[in-house]
Amino acid sequence: MAQTTKISNITSNLELSIQISLSGLSFCVLERDSNTITCIKHVDFEKKLNPFEVLDKLKHVFNTEKVLQTQFSNVQVLHVNELSTLVPKPLFNEDNLADYLKFNSKILKSDFITYDSISVNDSVNVYVPYVNVNNYIYDMFGCFTFKHFSTILIEAILAAEKHSEIPKVFANISTDHFEIVVVNKGELILYNTFEYTTKEDFMYYLLFTTEQLQLNPETFNLIFIGDIDSKDELYITAYKYVRFVFLGNREDDYKYSINAQPASNHSDFTLIKSF
Repeated sequence: MAQTTKISNITSNLELSIQISLSGLSFCVLERDSNTITCIKHVDFEKKLNPFEVLDKLKHVFNTEKVLQTQFSNVQVLHVNELSTLVPKPLFNEDNLADYLKFNSKILKSDFITYDSISVNDSVNVYVPYVNVNNYIYDMFGCFTFKHFSTILIEAILAAEKHSEIPKVFANISTDHFEIVVVNKGELILYNTFEYTTKEDFMYYLLFTTEQLQLNPETFNLIFIGDIDSKDELYITAYKYVRFVFLGNREDDYKYSINAQPASNHSDFTLIKSF
């Protein structure tokens, strides 16, 4: 986990989490004293933008959303992109960050690369954050933390599945991409992310991945989380090929104000789990 060092004297009990990608952003406000989520907001971009355009969108949100024009005791940013890879901690060397990424991600020499430690399975998540976004948040709030969103996703799933004996495939669904997290007997077997436009794209990546892992579609559990419900074509199509299909559950203990109701028990998974 990376953290800035600028000092800020804040007595607010409000915490802010911002999740940002090239396709959209979302943010969530937690009132820590009452354990209440007071705001959840999503901003979808019309198309996939570049990091400079994303920053303009973020600035507009901060200039127009009154709930963001306040003090926060804690601010964190979750970076959503495909520029990440997991490295077993015993094999990790901080001097080789670019080497870990270059084999499965397109990176530039100018890219800033950092990493999160994932203690639950003794691994390191190496990734490229949106540096311009980090700089803007630093100018706005001073001290803040940032992580790759897959760090939150993996940590939360492994914590929930540590006693499970059944192979489970989690599909975290977004508008134009999804993540696959495969666990078996409490251990992470695979994490990957894929872009898709049709249900056929989704099923190809899902079935190809599970086939490579020699998972039987008659026995493993497929669990959907994120932006999906049981009427979604991805869910309906998956049921034709996988025997056991479920909607997940964040299993959080937060209260939610009237204006901050999540769409479902499995939506906004990483955003809410980030607190």
